[in-house]
Amino acid sequence: METVDKKRAIKGGEFVIKETRYEDVFIPEEFDEEQLMIKKTCQDFLQTEVTPNLERIDNQEEGLMQTLLDKAGELGLLGVSIPEEYGGFGKNFNTSMLVTDAVGAGHSFAVALSAHTGIGTLPILYYGNTEQKQKYIPKLATGAYKAAYCLTEPNAGSDANSGRTTAKLNDEGTHYLINGQKMWITNGGFADIFIVFAKIDDDKNLSAFIVERAFGGITMNPEEHKLGIKGSSTRQVFFNDCPVPKENLLSERENGFKIAVNILNIGRIKLGAAAIGSSRKVISQAINYANERVQFKLPIAKFGAIRYKLAEMAIRNFAVESAAYRAGQNIDDAYEALVSDGMEPAKAKLKSTEQFAIECAILKVCGSEMLDYIVDEGVQIYGGMGYSADAPMERSYRDSRINRIFEGTNEVNRLLIVDMLLKRALKGELDLMGPAQEVAGELMAIPDFSEPEDVLLAYEKRVIVNLKKAGLLVAGAAVQKLMMTLQKEQEILMNIADIIGTVYLAESTLLRVEKLVHFKNEQEVAGQIDMARIFLYNAVDKVYLAGKEALNSFAEGDELKMMLAGLRRFTKLEPFNVKEARQRVAKLLIDANGYCF
Repeated sequence: METVDKKRAIKGGEFVIKETRYEDVFIPEEFDEEQLMIKKTCQDFLQTEVTPNLERIDNQEEGLMQTLLDKAGELGLLGVSIPEEYGGFGKNFNTSMLVTDAVGAGHSFAVALSAHTGIGTLPILYYGNTEQKQKYIPKLATGAYKAAYCLTEPNAGSDANSGRTTAKLNDEGTHYLINGQKMWITNGGFADIFIVFAKIDDDKNLSAFIVERAFGGITMNPEEHKLGIKGSSTRQVFFNDCPVPKENLLSERENGFKIAVNILNIGRIKLGAAAIGSSRKVISQAINYANERVQFKLPIAKFGAIRYKLAEMAIRNFAVESAAYRAGQNIDDAYEALVSDGMEPAKAKLKSTEQFAIECAILKVCGSEMLDYIVDEGVQIYGGMGYSADAPMERSYRDSRINRIFEGTNEVNRLLIVDMLLKRALKGELDLMGPAQEVAGELMAIPDFSEPEDVLLAYEKRVIVNLKKAGLLVAGAAVQKLMMTLQKEQEILMNIADIIGTVYLAESTLLRVEKLVHFKNEQEVAGQIDMARIFLYNAVDKVYLAGKEALNSFAEGDELKMMLAGLRRFTKLEPFNVKEARQRVAKLLIDANGYCF
């Protein structure tokens, strides 16, 4: 398997077929002093302004969320990634990821801020013309304007381009009249600016518009009653001959669907980052409680079943965090390369994120499911108090659930992971079939019985290589066997997506730890080494089960037996005392009385 030689050479999805060196990934431990100060500012803001007011926020106290966004704007938290010429800090993508991570523990406030700074602001920043950016971005950067994003309709969710909202130019040719209904609009109750998607006349594809509340013709239903994120304003928005100046058409006519897709790529990876921050808070709360709660004359943190939970929670968070900042830096590196080649910065921002759309989808799926696991275990550790609204886990549990639906359901994102990968292969952007055929040929060859070099983590790196081969074996066989009908086999596609996502997280975790060993030494990062090995141990089983289920779905007879034998070969793992390793990780967490990695 080929090794990537230069950071600039890394392409989105390429990790499936190539090895990556630890030197070529970014890890959270590399953030500089300025970036850590920005993170600390976010954490301090949550501690002083948000956490003490969570009940008031959930009760949607009139004007409170707007006030909090105003205060965040005064600190510059709404403009971290906005260029300095428009009143922002002009920081890179990974810094904006760090902010999203830090604010992620802010429950409904995190949702409001992310919607404003992400899907509400970025369409104008990346697709707006000079006049539009000069008019709106500075006010969005300070919070003088609050933003919302109007895409979803009652009959257009994941199939966004089927929306029925219309835009028709008036007889004078000065304004578009927008008519239609949008639903689940975050920040809808107080937004000044709406990014609205509608079809002009009989167009096949959506167009996008910058709509000010002050234009008129906008009405709303009352606030939705929701399972969680109760403090987030969520409204249905109705447009009734809403007059929008023709100069407020965003980008080109019929470019709205492309805008929606590209902005959602950013939203997906940012959701993964927010899940990290939220999970980290829950883990620390669970550790605190386990150290304080006494049963049978001992803190429950002394019991193996609880220690298992604490360690597993931390391991899963560590893995997603490793993958998120690896992908974030890949996006930054791609952006720098595109700009240096002469591309206009706004276009380069979009192109670089689009390049890593596969990783964005993986982070969305894995981050949201990681958070759901962690809050569920958090409730369990708290026991009866976990079910009480007077303790913190109840709110975290409810607020987490939306993340598997936000930014495209996890089912849709799993299908997208494989779809995007195969489309890039068909376009010749990624050579998937070559390596897949090599793996198929390897099934007939004598297995490699050579020992890996006697270097720390060398064996684990070989396991990663074999897991990639397992994925290529399954995906390649599915493509060859099912051909054009594969796109209809959603269960098989989701099996393949689970293999791809699991391998990406396992490799990212291992690369992070390998880099840490070179920064420090083996003894200083013993806990992280344990976490990487535990995650890999579980990853091998996940890949095997997903692969076996997929192969059993479309192969039979001797062909199936041969492929299952190959799958077993590529998912072999030497015995490893995972229980003792988890105990060591748990001890570090318990001794620190909080998440310490």
